[in-house]
Amino acid sequence: MHINLTPQRSDDTLSLTRQDSSLIINGEAFDFGPLPDGAVLPRDAVDCPYLASDVTRVGGILQLTLILPHGANAPRETLFPAAVDLASDGPAKLPPHDIEVPA
Repeated sequence: MHINLTPQRSDDTLSLTRQDSSLIINGEAFDFGPLPDGAVLPRDAVDCPYLASDVTRVGGILQLTLILPHGANAPRETLFPAAVDLASDGPAKLPPHDIEVPA
């Protein structure tokens, strides 16, 4: 899976886990296994508030863009996130939501 991230200011947080052809987003599983190579699943067909693009499968790799919520003091790596490639099952390492500001 190749996941692009688009940052958006929000108090929400995001967690991602890959399980076979499913992507678990904040505990909710989305099974993209039935999507054949070269096909496009329109964003509107997936009931997920974090999905920001259509879902495609190109060369066997799922490709999509998700909203990356971040706090008011998000670090640069969160404001300008690198894409996430999930080659195997397990949780995705995402940039931090926010950094603590000393009082």
